[in-house]
Amino acid sequence: MSAPDHSALHTLYSEHHGWLKSWLCSRLGNASDAADLAQDTFIRVLTARNAQTIREPRSYLGAIAHALMIDKFRRKALEQAYLAELANRPERLADSPETRLLILETLVAVDTLLDGMGERTRRIFLAVQLEGLNYVATAERVGVSVTTVKKHLIRAMTHCLLLTDD
Repeated sequence: MSAPDHSALHTLYSEHHGWLKSWLCSRLGNASDAADLAQDTFIRVLTARNAQTIREPRSYLGAIAHALMIDKFRRKALEQAYLAELANRPERLADSPETRLLILETLVAVDTLLDGMGERTRRIFLAVQLEGLNYVATAERVGVSVTTVKKHLIRAMTHCLLLTDD
């Protein structure tokens, strides 16, 4: 990072960090989470963009922080659903804390992967892969042809392969 970039980021941080943290705290109701998300927001700015070119800093920071809040809420909802399902299991089938963490990380990765697909592609992919429907039943449910189901599955599988290839 060059000296002007460093200076611009320092100025952005010093002028807007307090506002951003307060803004997040009012939405989250938790100063600790607000502080974490504020820091994550500035890390995104640091790694994604030159701070000198930001024209509307509060709008820009708010948009990044809002996206991070949504990610946090989605992860929390997944975690709560998983923990609720675990509570329904007999104790002898309980997973270790390490296994729980791996499962939660996998669920978040799958959720992110599915979020990158279009709505119809996601519905078709889940019907075939998760529910085990055949192509004909999936086509009837979604209201498309079997050929369309196949095309969307190819699109979904390609999306999965591209993301796992990294």
